[in-house]
Amino acid sequence: MKNRPILSPFFLDKHSSGLKSLLKPGWQINEPVLPEGEVQTRMSVVHQSLADLVTKAVLNQERPVSLAGDCCTAMAVLAGLQRTGINPLLIWFDAHGDFNTWETTPSGFLGGMPLAMLVGKGEQTMPNAIGLKPQPEDKVILTDARDLDPGERELIQKSALTHLTSLEALLNFQLPDDPIYVHFDTDVVRPEESPAQNYLAKGGPTAETVRVVFKRLAQAGKVVAASLSAWNPDLEQDQKSETVSLSLLQTLIGEL
Repeated sequence: MKNRPILSPFFLDKHSSGLKSLLKPGWQINEPVLPEGEVQTRMSVVHQSLADLVTKAVLNQERPVSLAGDCCTAMAVLAGLQRTGINPLLIWFDAHGDFNTWETTPSGFLGGMPLAMLVGKGEQTMPNAIGLKPQPEDKVILTDARDLDPGERELIQKSALTHLTSLEALLNFQLPDDPIYVHFDTDVVRPEESPAQNYLAKGGPTAETVRVVFKRLAQAGKVVAASLSAWNPDLEQDQKSETVSLSLLQTLIGEL
């Protein structure tokens, strides 16, 4: 399947020139002009445009591959898939749970909420703006998520999603016969190998461990979409995080 890379050079509602520098020939860029106003309204403009591009890619028999600065854009990828009738298993690789709501978050950070939003919990302004239908919790695998807030941990434990604290568990996990959408937050890789992250979490899998798991998923032949929540280019010193992250993404889906 031909990949359709789509670059959204934003972190939440802020433009990122560092991310835009990743743009390669043949990639699409999702760079709408954002209105003045509330953060979620501005973010929803990015998401609406991205969902449209994902839908077009699928209808052209291409695999959408989203690259953006935060995990909230995953909602747009899923919404775009849903519009084409694809209801995938979602596998979410992240050092964090992204499962906070306004009631559990200690920081109020929207980037810590998208997985909860995806399954219909908590804040729904952005999902509603793009017509996202809640992802069934039993069709979500959260892997790693080694850094959880207390209330977030409790929400995950009470939910129906599958939380695999070890990536290696995916190697022997019986995947259902569904198309797969993989979301890859690059901070899942241990900081020693991918240090240019906004929210570093100690420990975590090596890049090689992630690579082995991604190979297994690629060999399953069911990955219909992927998204990457990027390192912070402004924190890069030697392109270490970029090199590792893009190499891992290509292990999963092939050449970009």
